[in-house]
Formats: sequence, structure tokens, C-alpha cells
Amino acid sequence: MTLADFLSPISLADLGEETTYYNSQFGKTIEKYIDSFPELFDADEKPNMAIIGIEEDRAAVNNKGAAKGANQVRRHLYELYQGDYPVKVVDLGNIRAGATIKDTYVAVKLVLEELIKHDILPILIGGGHDLTYAQYTAYENLEQRVEVAIIDSKFDLDQDYSENTSLNSNTFLNHIILHQPDYLFNLSNIGYQTYLVSKESINMYDKLFFSALRLGAFSGKLDQAEPIIRSADMVSFDISAIRASEAGGNANAGPNGLYGDEACQLARYAGMSDKCSSVGFYEYNPSFDPMGQTAMLISQMIWCFVDGYYGRKKDAPMYPKSNYMIYRTTLEAEDYELVFVKSKKSDRWWMQVPYFGSKSVNERFYLVPCRYEDYQLAVSGEMPDLWWKTHQKLQ
Repeated sequence: MTLADFLSPISLADLGEETTYYNSQFGKTIEKYIDSFPELFDADEKPNMAIIGIEEDRAAVNNKGAAKGANQVRRHLYELYQGDYPVKVVDLGNIRAGATIKDTYVAVKLVLEELIKHDILPILIGGGHDLTYAQYTAYENLEQRVEVAIIDSKFDLDQDYSENTSLNSNTFLNHIILHQPDYLFNLSNIGYQTYLVSKESINMYDKLFFSALRLGAFSGKLDQAEPIIRSADMVSFDISAIRASEAGGNANAGPNGLYGDEACQLARYAGMSDKCSSVGFYEYNPSFDPMGQTAMLISQMIWCFVDGYYGRKKDAPMYPKSNYMIYRTTLEAEDYELVFVKSKKSDRWWMQVPYFGSKSVNERFYLVPCRYEDYQLAVSGEMPDLWWKTHQKLQ
């Protein structure tokens, strides 16, 4: 069984003739699966990223038609010009919908797992947000703890969840949290709107020491989301997190949400993260996008992700030590010091959080991305909330 068994080639009839693209446009520089499946793992120059559409919307609540989104995004993505760097991106076509939706999840899992194992970063386009669960299961056999960042206007949780609750775009977080084996280290939500989230869901996030950043809390201060995204192994973007005036191509679009340029910046943060190994853009429905505005925005978000990827500083983890500055501070009420790390390359910050029971900086610790404000808080004598939550999860 090969990856080609799960993927269908791109139809040029849906995109326009390739000869219409200039040499520096993505339509020319991205290798595409049209007739023969591209060489991936044995190629002379292995691609860095692989674009994959997903033709599945059976579990997209109130948004049927999302399965047809990938080709519309490609149409606009191929028209964009690459930055000042060589682009090693391959477009592998679309994962076909399986006989059952579980078949589609398995196909997504197997394709992503193989790509991630070979250090090829998958960029997923299309389908319902429930496909985040399939994206997550791709890490099951990779022997690592996984941090997940969800950019969404709400928490996709069912408060009355039971074993019989079906997996869909409104309940997939239940399935991720309760998945066995358990390899989830952290779950973050960025951009939620309080009136769309139950009090019980917020309390559950707090009890599990998950992270949630309310839309209003970082309005005009988008850099607050950067450390959260930087800590994630996988990023999932629900297009309904963007306000309808900017991205109306979604049946669940609302009047409030991110602006288009903010969505692009968040995508760029994900691309810049040395840790991010997969990203998905879900819930785009071309049926609600007659002018193609949302498809244009998603293509620009992908461009920003690619641009961020080729601008990675490779400054995590902390090696070599000469590239970092160490800052130490001690809280009066505690008998151990807090250690902060700043990269000389990027000016980005991390905190060292010792594993449970360890109070010595010479013992094992977890390096969690943070902001300069967290260091200032520690200097002023307060324990950063991020340090405490991370320490609890390391028990």
C-alpha cells in the first residue's frame, strides 16, 4: 500500500492551464500530482511541505459542501508569487472520501503519519473541522507527547458526551481528549468568543490545565498568541474563527471574529514555529463563496504559513547554549528559582519548568514558550500562570 492509493490527482481543468503561470508563481514552482505520483522520500531534493485536500464533509455540522473546498483554494494559491527563497512544496492532490467516514479518518492518519515520519510537513485543506481528530491520530505511533493548538470561535465539545456520542465538527475535542492511548500533553484554543462557549467548557479547560485565549483578550495584541502557537506540534484552523465580512465562505460564519490580516499573521506564527509538523485549514465551503474571497484569504494564509516556514530560526530546543541568554529570578514564597531563556537569534522567550519533584535546575526540565511579560511578572514576585499549568501537567 502506497500514499497514492489514498490520493486522487489534481484536475487542471479545475485550475486553468499550467502554462498561464509565471515562473515565480506557485503554479509553476509547486510540483503537482497530475499524471504520475511525485517522488517524495527518495527524491534528490525531498520536499519540505505537502499540500493535501480532503474531500470529506459528512460530519461537518451545518456546512455540507466543505468537501469541495480544496480545488477552489488551489486556484488562488497557484496565482501567488513565492518569496525570496526556493520553494520545495509538493501538491499531492486530494484524499478521497472513504466508504465510511471512519475510512477517511484512517486514510488521513496513514498519509500524515508517513509524511511526518519523513519530515515532510502536511498542509491540509478542506472538509469539516472534525478532521482535526484524524490529524491528531497521525501522531499516535510517533512516540511523542503532542500539543494541539485550535484556532476557533468556540470549543467543539459536547457537555453531555457519552460513549455513543458521534464524532463530528462539534464534538471532536471530546474524542481527542479521551483518545486511548493518551499522548495529549496540551490543548489550546485561540480566538474563542465567550458567548459561544459554555461556562462548563471553560471550567473543564481550567481543570485539565489547558490554555484558552479569548478573542477580546488579544485584540490589537496578536503577539500574545505567538507562544501558544509556538508550543504546538499541530495547528488546526477553523475558518469560522474569521468574521463573515472577511471570510463568508462558511455556513457557520459569524459577525465577529479575526480580521483577514490577523488570520494571516497567526498562520505565519505557525509556519515560523520549529515545532509545528502539521497544519489544517478546515470548514471552507465554496457554496457560500461566490466571489472567491474566502478562498483567496485561505490561499494567502497558506502563503504566510509557507513564508513563516522558510523564515524559521531553528532556535529550539536550547542548543547551542551560546545562542541563548539565561535569566534567573526567585520568588519570595518559593524555595526554587525560575529560569527564563531568550534566543539571541529571534528574541523569543522560553521558561524552564522542572518535572514534578525536581527543584534543581540541573535536573530535567520542560522548555515552554512564553513572552517577555511572563519574565517581568516573575521579577515582580508573581508566579506566571503558564508556569503553574505546565508544572501540573508534568506530574
